[in-house]
Amino acid sequence: MDGTQKAGFGNAEITALAHLYRGEMFQSKIWRTRLDTTSNWSIVVTGIALSVSFSSAEASPIPILLVSWVVIIFLFIESRRYLYYDLFRVRVRVLEINFYGPILTGHGIQTDNGWNDLLAADYRIMRFHISFMEAVGRRIRRTYGWIFSALLACYLAKIVVHPTPIASLGEVWTRAAIGPLPGEAALGIGVLFHGTWIAIALATLGTQKAVGLPNRRPEPDLLLDVAGGSSGRA
Repeated sequence: MDGTQKAGFGNAEITALAHLYRGEMFQSKIWRTRLDTTSNWSIVVTGIALSVSFSSAEASPIPILLVSWVVIIFLFIESRRYLYYDLFRVRVRVLEINFYGPILTGHGIQTDNGWNDLLAADYRIMRFHISFMEAVGRRIRRTYGWIFSALLACYLAKIVVHPTPIASLGEVWTRAAIGPLPGEAALGIGVLFHGTWIAIALATLGTQKAVGLPNRRPEPDLLLDVAGGSSGRA
């Protein structure tokens, strides 16, 4: 008895799987939208902080420092959301590769690799496929690393060249001071802050790879041809 017969997929089961795929795709889309929401919040508050800090010669760089911690909160919220997005995305890819793929190639539904049992077990006991720290690393590499880099560059520009270029190293410490906190300590905390997110991004770089990400197609692109386009270069 082959894998198709063992699974016992009839018309009703196939229809149910099609609806299941639609539901998982919808869940994936919802969580993807939530990721975009927190990213947009981070970009907006960053823009506000930069506008305030560079609004006048007397403006302080403190808003840039404060918004960095706000962005961290958004990063943690988004990383939590990414765990759920990754969960539903994996389910979608399982159905695309193991259900729709064989049907499109004329082989019917194949269950030799046990994808149906694994998917059923995932529905019985839902588990994340990556850790929270891996999710944080992915979001840093995708989005938040660029935001933190922009904040760092603008902060350095604020204390080094705005409103006028510094004349000596001592002036850097003066401009970087935050109330009673000396400039040396403030910059040291900044180095620790940015060093931490860089370390997290690098430490999680070699962990489990994401699924469902498109790869570059070799030329010629035959799928583009059958879609009515042209795989050739203009």
